[in-house]
Amino acid sequence: MSTDDSSPRPAFHPTWWKAPLVATLPGLPLLVGEFALFWTEGYTSGFETMLVMAAVLLALSWVLPHRMSLRIPRLLAAGTALAVAVLPLMLAVLMGLAMASG
Repeated sequence: MSTDDSSPRPAFHPTWWKAPLVATLPGLPLLVGEFALFWTEGYTSGFETMLVMAAVLLALSWVLPHRMSLRIPRLLAAGTALAVAVLPLMLAVLMGLAMASG
């Protein structure tokens, strides 16, 4: 008598696309707008570095292999990309509110 389970778990994650899609829908338009706003020729600022990092993380969340073991890294990449894409816009809004109230 064997005690090990003979039914293998599926290695393929059937809903792998949900986290990248949820991050891409609001994140991609924000990234395109922020690239158009912050990108300058011949000078690399901190915002540009953050935007490139967000674009790379968003692409990485789509191209990771579709296995169950990579569910958490895919979620972290997508969530971090969305947070970094929203950060410059939130900073601009907060700075505008601070200047308007003063």
